[in-house]
Amino acid sequence: MTDTGELFFNPFDPAFHDDPYGAYARLLAEAPVHRSPLGAWVFTRYADCQAVLRHPGVTTGALMSDSEREMLMRAQDLWDDWQRSMVPEFLASVILMQDPPDHTRMRTVLSKVFTPRAVEALRPHIQQLVDDLLADVDGHMDAVADLAFPLPALVICEMLGVPVDDREELKEWSSAAARLLDPLVDPDIFRRADDGLRHFTEYFTGLIAERRARPQDDLLSELIQADDEGERLTDGELVANATFLFGAGHETTQNLIGNAVNLLARHPDERRRLHDEPELTKNAIEEFLRYEPPVQITGRSITAPTTVGGVTLEVGDRCILLLAAANRDPARFEDPHRLDVGRTDVRPLSFGGGIHHCLGAALARVEGQVTIGTLVRQFPTIELESDEVEWRDNFTLRGPKTLPVNVSR
Repeated sequence: MTDTGELFFNPFDPAFHDDPYGAYARLLAEAPVHRSPLGAWVFTRYADCQAVLRHPGVTTGALMSDSEREMLMRAQDLWDDWQRSMVPEFLASVILMQDPPDHTRMRTVLSKVFTPRAVEALRPHIQQLVDDLLADVDGHMDAVADLAFPLPALVICEMLGVPVDDREELKEWSSAAARLLDPLVDPDIFRRADDGLRHFTEYFTGLIAERRARPQDDLLSELIQADDEGERLTDGELVANATFLFGAGHETTQNLIGNAVNLLARHPDERRRLHDEPELTKNAIEEFLRYEPPVQITGRSITAPTTVGGVTLEVGDRCILLLAAANRDPARFEDPHRLDVGRTDVRPLSFGGGIHHCLGAALARVEGQVTIGTLVRQFPTIELESDEVEWRDNFTLRGPKTLPVNVSR
């Protein structure tokens, strides 16, 4: 354990952005627990990250404190913009940033449609959507634009009751707002993110008004009904969580599918194995989540003292959990830098843990299983057009921006 920030990863380094795993390996070997320059404890080991995630005395937290955010915003002359923005109101209403009892109240409503049984019932429809998306593919596709984005976007639009024709516009807002997950943003990025949230707020305020007048068989109508019964969500919570569900419903899965296709193209032996042994598909998705997780990092704040990784965490301490590093911890995974679709007992931390375990994890897994299983079955050959991958600008979320591939049936 070290108290210095000498080995603190720099997510803004282009080399780190292209391939963060060398930095993660160094941290695991030389500074598995350390203080970041901003004072938070950084954890990289699987056991330590899991312990923090499961500890009852933690709250989901931003990657910086309110005072640190204010200091950095003032340094960039953005503090007034922050206070006028939609961001504080959104963070105060979205389930991602809540703790019991509000978190329990919100999750009780939202989780009903995301239970493993409810999600499994969607598998045949998801299969049909994937078949339709792949039907016209003839030798070439952009695995992101033609598959990884439209599939989860179609699914979450249908679940929420969002008109499918609106998905491209909502995608732009979501991509902009997703940058708020990163701790540091420049003025242009922040303002675009705030604009995205404003568009979402206007959009869902109007759509919620329509569903109040004319309920339909969708999740948005169910949430409104619960709200009207006076037991669940306020108007602000309805709008914020509809926005969150749309973004979370496709951002993570888009990255999962895009990352999986990239890995399959780069590991032909594993692709052939998966083609020959389709029963490994569920396990393979867990390995893709481990090897190249769509969510690389998360934060927690301590509300009850505990000891993790040899350090005592006091009330108010913040923890940065490098999930992508933990997923390659050699103390937990044998030969962690090797992709193995048959790896047993994978259990990656990619969806977090504890009470804030990803609400849509079951849905993302089914979408990944159906998409990758179908792709490998229909296209035994998948080759990248270029060895260079253009990664999305986020570092909290990791996935390709585009992924042109050549395929053959």
